[in-house]
Amino acid sequence: MTQRGQERRAEETEEQRNRRLAVMGQRSQQRRAEETEEQRNSRLAIMAQHARERRLNVIEGQNHHQMQIFYAARTVLN
Repeated sequence: MTQRGQERRAEETEEQRNRRLAVMGQRSQQRRAEETEEQRNSRLAIMAQHARERRLNVIEGQNHHQMQIFYAARTVLN
């Protein structure tokens, strides 16, 4: 986001923020109402793929952490 946009968001009141979010929600609902079944299936497939990628990233992070602990323990024991 640009600096100007960030400044505007920092200055907006809670009422303005709520109105902006409500408009965003309405636009999203309109887009969903107009999308075809094929578009919906594509959108859901993309969401599922992103979820799989996030889970994989979490698992990789956990594995990396376990490897660090293993090598640290091995270093201490040697």
